[in-house]
Amino acid sequence: MIKRAILFGMVTASALTSSAFADATGDWLVADRTARISIADCGGALWGVVSWERDPGGVDEKNPDPDKRSRPILAMPVLIGMKASGPNQWAGQIYNSDNGKIYSGGLTLIAADVLRVRGCIFLILCGGENWTRAALTAEDKKLPEGAACSQNNASR
Repeated sequence: MIKRAILFGMVTASALTSSAFADATGDWLVADRTARISIADCGGALWGVVSWERDPGGVDEKNPDPDKRSRPILAMPVLIGMKASGPNQWAGQIYNSDNGKIYSGGLTLIAADVLRVRGCIFLILCGGENWTRAALTAEDKKLPEGAACSQNNASR
């Protein structure tokens, strides 16, 4: 009976840990700490938008669409249509405002507070970085609820 109770406890703890790790939504600080990305589940796909920038006022000047080159970086989509591709993994597209290009990419939640973000060119040349879950304070300005999802059609 004690063995069953221990086994039940281990299975329950494992399930709770797995479900806690399976949530990549929330606010993430990029590796170089210059921006925060807010990730939301938008109808089964994860979308991420810039929710804070260390140097406010940036614009998407390298966008291939001339009409979008003056749009603000703040609230701009950077993680586009990331769909579950495995346990704690999502695949989709990543927009890089540094060069105005979209790459195939993915997310892997490697710990509750660490998200591995990777992008690839031609599916063979890949790079990535780890983002850390942001601890927001009362002074932090948050984007309106649903801001990431409202940007679905405004990407690129």
